[in-house]
Amino acid sequence: MINLQPYQNPTYFVLLAAALLPLAIGLLYGKRFKVYEMIVSFAFLLLTFGGVKLNEGLALLGYVIFETLLVCGYHAYRKKQNSGYVFVLAVILAIAPLLIFKLTPFVTGKPSILGFLGISYLTFKVVGTVMETRDGMIRELKWYHVLHFLLFFPTISSGPIDRYRRFRKDYEKVPSREKYLELLGKGVWNIFLGFFYKFILAYAFGTLILPIVSKYALGHGGISWWLVAYMYVYAMDLFFDFAGYSLFAVGISYIMGVETPVNFNKPFISKNIKEFWNRWHMSLSFWFRDYIYMRFVFFVMKNKLMKNRVHIASFGYLLLFLIMGFWHGLTWYYIVYGLYHACAIILCDAWLRFKKKHKDKLPHNKFTECLAIFVTFNVVCFSFLIFSGFLDTLFFAK
Repeated sequence: MINLQPYQNPTYFVLLAAALLPLAIGLLYGKRFKVYEMIVSFAFLLLTFGGVKLNEGLALLGYVIFETLLVCGYHAYRKKQNSGYVFVLAVILAIAPLLIFKLTPFVTGKPSILGFLGISYLTFKVVGTVMETRDGMIRELKWYHVLHFLLFFPTISSGPIDRYRRFRKDYEKVPSREKYLELLGKGVWNIFLGFFYKFILAYAFGTLILPIVSKYALGHGGISWWLVAYMYVYAMDLFFDFAGYSLFAVGISYIMGVETPVNFNKPFISKNIKEFWNRWHMSLSFWFRDYIYMRFVFFVMKNKLMKNRVHIASFGYLLLFLIMGFWHGLTWYYIVYGLYHACAIILCDAWLRFKKKHKDKLPHNKFTECLAIFVTFNVVCFSFLIFSGFLDTLFFAK
């Protein structure tokens, strides 16, 4: 059986174009061919999780059955009762497969049988759906709608992370011809831009340049200009590679008449670290903000565990980015990466409060804006150097 990973070679895109053409024609004439789309989705999931990836496909099948039953079961319960303990149990059960997947290699030294491409993003979708059900925001929910939401194939491998209500609203409403032509244009543009990002810029930075600067940085040892070069080259490779994938996913979604949220919005022109997280991997950062940070703040304030709002926000940032660090992996550099960003945002908040208090005495002009962008860019690039694990190789590898 053929196995093709999403957005990695020309064959995948040729098959995708042929499969999506009838869908696009139907949407132009106000029709959504749901049965045909289901067949296309199944075919591309089979291409992704079949063949040599069959074990991952079976893990995915078991996962979505379990999570769909969980979401539907909790929704049925929530219609009648609203126990906080049951809600917490539902969230724990929702994240249990991801925790097993993350912890198994650390505990046993072997990969988990639950591992499959996209398990993290699917788990974020499930947890968000459970939380919105608890809040009473999701009143109607059917099992096949949950399956469709989870298995929407353009975004299954690397996001963006959509929300159940937003996705269902888009899917149930066929866009007008004028609106769809706009979506189609944006979709095609995103795909071509994704090609430029992924197959030209990311290839140049990641495949051509990164091995060279890595070799010289390791050969020189310690802190050197080659290490600085590695930091910038890796940051560019990370951005263009991930942003390229996200552009493909968003572009394909648009062609299918679904306005999947964008993931990146010119993050390297951010004037501070808070703005950066409003521009970088936006669907993930907004998910962590809404479902972890805001709920932590609300819980602390409701139970009067702390009075000082600055302290509450600071503890919230530490919790948020520690979880994000552990989510990436149980290694010191991911955890330090999370703590680094938490401290950066806490300092940024302090600076913004200081600026507000002394705005009449502090200059604000094009030069200060450019300086803020330059400082933020370098703060972010250094965090990516930590994230890359290269420092671990450079200083601690035997």
